[in-house]
Amino acid sequence: MIKFPPAKINLGLNVLYKRSDGYHEVDTCMVSIGLTDVLEVLPSKEFQFVQTGLKVNGEVKNNLVVQAYDLFKENFNLPPVYIHLRKNIPMGAGLGGGSADATYMLIMLNELFELSLSIEELKNFAAQLGSDCPFFVENSPQIGQGRGENLFPIDLDLSGYFLKLIFPGLHISTAQAYANVSFSKNEISVEAVIKNGIDKWKLQLNNSFESSAFLLHPQLEEIKNKLYEKGAVYASMTGSGSTMYGIFKEKPEGCVVVEL
Repeated sequence: MIKFPPAKINLGLNVLYKRSDGYHEVDTCMVSIGLTDVLEVLPSKEFQFVQTGLKVNGEVKNNLVVQAYDLFKENFNLPPVYIHLRKNIPMGAGLGGGSADATYMLIMLNELFELSLSIEELKNFAAQLGSDCPFFVENSPQIGQGRGENLFPIDLDLSGYFLKLIFPGLHISTAQAYANVSFSKNEISVEAVIKNGIDKWKLQLNNSFESSAFLLHPQLEEIKNKLYEKGAVYASMTGSGSTMYGIFKEKPEGCVVVEL
């Protein structure tokens, strides 16, 4: 069985405050895009995990895909599997590749071993692996609140637009990003801003991580400004960074360009 876990971008990301449980309350919109990893899962006599493409650092046991398998193995007594993960989505880029891989592992194991888990059950398991993971169960545009796991569908059609991604090779850890974040003072919700129309996003749709990221890495702000100079309708950093993106009405040149 082979599937293609997609990256995502955040359209706006308001970090509102730090909660008593140590997590942060957020308000964001997540949209999956056409940049994908490749994930293969097969029954096997013994557990095997092979990773190709972009190198993922760290021990195998700490890979989110392996943790997803271990989670289901513990709950459903699964037999061994062979896993091949080909990484195309850069790590530490704010694109959610690791979260997508983990969630797709749950989806594939659910199908492969006929566990008959519902969408909501899959989301509950995915939330144990990471805040962004439940989004990838359905992949449709969704508002994320709470720590990102409380999801609500939003009517959003970006077909006909083009997305230009620029990953400058900076790895910004989530912990580092939250340690320096400036809490949002926006009184209007991300959902309300998005519904105002894309032409209003430049002035109203913000990412709380940008201010600290731009201070530490001024080149990120330069990239954002250049995206607007090249005609982007909207440009932003996605997630906690460091990928910058621009949304265009006409297909732009260079870097990674995908149709929305």
